[in-house]
Amino acid sequence: MCAAELAALGIAGKAEQGGVAWTGTLESVARANLWLRTASRVIVRVAEFRATAFFELEQHARQIPWQSFVSPDSAVGFRVTCRKSRLYHSDAVGERFADAVTRRVAGVQVGKTTSVTDADEANATTDHQQFIVRFLHDVCTVSADSSGALLHLRGYRQQLAKAPLRETLAAAVLLASAWSGDVPFIDPMCGAGTIAIEAALIARRMAPGRNRTFAFLRWPSAEAARWPTLLSEARAAEHPLAAVTITGSDRDEGAITAARANALRAGIGDDVEFVVQPISALPSAEPPGLIAANPPYGVRIGETAALRNLYAQLGNIARRRRAGWDLGLLSAERPLERQVRLPFVERLRTRNGGIPVRLLLARVPGSP
Repeated sequence: MCAAELAALGIAGKAEQGGVAWTGTLESVARANLWLRTASRVIVRVAEFRATAFFELEQHARQIPWQSFVSPDSAVGFRVTCRKSRLYHSDAVGERFADAVTRRVAGVQVGKTTSVTDADEANATTDHQQFIVRFLHDVCTVSADSSGALLHLRGYRQQLAKAPLRETLAAAVLLASAWSGDVPFIDPMCGAGTIAIEAALIARRMAPGRNRTFAFLRWPSAEAARWPTLLSEARAAEHPLAAVTITGSDRDEGAITAARANALRAGIGDDVEFVVQPISALPSAEPPGLIAANPPYGVRIGETAALRNLYAQLGNIARRRRAGWDLGLLSAERPLERQVRLPFVERLRTRNGGIPVRLLLARVPGSP
């Protein structure tokens, strides 16, 4: 999916384990940060070399062009992992890189070396320029984080409902369902409105990174990214309004209040209708269209047995009132998804908050 997004931007990426790689200019890095809806971040490979002793590591580290990514008197940080390598002490590895940076760039401040964990990822909003160092089988790969705060942090979601969905996964639900803003959309369990808001951004052709900043904008070479031009072009190409109806509903009034506030911050307050209502109040509508939902999982909020009726109700209401529509369901438990009684096809497999989930898609048949 990310490779397809890049291709739409004119960037020929190659999907590989854990990401998509390409060779390009700094402008391509800027374009990817601005437009990618499903990526967590964009990193730039700085160096790759083999080292089995610290003196080798020091020699290679001092040859890296740190001045291309770090300005004088700025701050940097290193996130280091070492696996199956002779150099296995991450703090000691980080110290060698810190020394190499301070030798090359005047006045640079180096923060504490950390390991790349889920906690680090979730809190990667620092103003430090982050470098990711990975030792695997004695091969060291050094990358500069061009994004800064992770890309799911679009800037609009300041109010959350229970068990929030990351913006990147919400966009993936829509893209994997082949929804492009040309048919109506509804999320009947919308929570803080993330899927509906991402739908509006897609329908309006609004770049997800249009209202935030990025680490590469602090690089000495930032002018090569042509950021002001890219941003102006993106805003000029936006549609004035969504061409289809986009709706989010939830029985929790507090969730709907949060969703409306988030939509206003995202700049699409007039494109999404948020309604306080249970699934049973879902109105009838002619096809085609997409229903997509991230219902509660038994492993996430409550007991599985208590949720069977909810899933069964979703399927029953869909068959009675939205026959001919597509239904996309983010599911963590096969016993629950079977309660919906629809001919689902798996379109995506990933994780949500550490929980393995699948995106299932089915065409809703009519009532028997």
